[in-house]
Amino acid sequence: MNPVLQEAVAACEAITRERAKNFHYGLRLTPPEKRWAMYAVYAWMREADDLVDDPERDPNERNQRLQAYRDATDAALDGHTQTHTPALIALTEASKQFHLEKQDFHDMLDGQVGDLSPAKFQAWPELRKFCYQVAGTVGLVCIRIWGFSGEDAIKLAVERGIAFQLTNILRDLREDLDSGRCYLPLAEFQALELTPEMVRNWSAPDRCVEFIRAQCERARAHYDRSAPLDGMINQACLPTLWAMTEIYKGVLSKIEADPQLAVHGRARLSTLRKVWIALRAKHTHPKKLLARYSTPRTMSDATSSDVGATGEQGQDASARSGRSGRSW
Repeated sequence: MNPVLQEAVAACEAITRERAKNFHYGLRLTPPEKRWAMYAVYAWMREADDLVDDPERDPNERNQRLQAYRDATDAALDGHTQTHTPALIALTEASKQFHLEKQDFHDMLDGQVGDLSPAKFQAWPELRKFCYQVAGTVGLVCIRIWGFSGEDAIKLAVERGIAFQLTNILRDLREDLDSGRCYLPLAEFQALELTPEMVRNWSAPDRCVEFIRAQCERARAHYDRSAPLDGMINQACLPTLWAMTEIYKGVLSKIEADPQLAVHGRARLSTLRKVWIALRAKHTHPKKLLARYSTPRTMSDATSSDVGATGEQGQDASARSGRSGRSW
């Protein structure tokens, strides 16, 4: 690496270490020749998030800044960025080495643009499209950097990303509702004669438990369906994916065990637990990591009600704390 790229990558790593409370434990397990690119992608996503979250600017100005960021991203992916932004400098080189797809980044930014106003989704297909945009695309970028084989890997990477995002939404439910956002489908509240406010206040406990558990079941189903992905990526990168997945599944398990935690508290794993997961991923042979999973139903087994709109990648219409629109 030349000195400019080295400096940019170091800055991206620092951003990841400081702000990726869950992902950093997995990303640091990526082989060095690919790890720097993962840091670049994370820093790029964080910068996009910060543009959306900027409290000093109104939605129109934030939208304009996101468009400018889209243009700068296109230039980086074309290999001729002129920016001094570390994420875009590093992304330029990552695109050259790993043949990253522009559409993935455009879809991510489309999701961010949609999140400029308070989220309200009427039904699951709308939520699924959003999850694809802000997280399924991240799965696609990751496997392009890691390397993969198998025709289903693209679809499965989207499924894993959606599983992570659904977990984020449940983890951040209290903060989102308090800020006027509701990512969960309004029709599913109505089916149980609930409103988001009733769930926030836990005013009908039995129905609230039923509602949260149904959301957990959906997220769990996406983890189950995407399990074969672990055997399709470059096995040197499996510890990264395994550790990130175990951490997110651990958060989901806490909400499954105590549904009220979604609105009264915050589901999280301790630092010690995350370190233990990372160490286990690092020191366990990939075959043993794969052996932990039985083979669940495949992509073709997905029910029509759980697929949503079709389009990008044959799957989707386009396939943090306090705002679940944040990528992964």
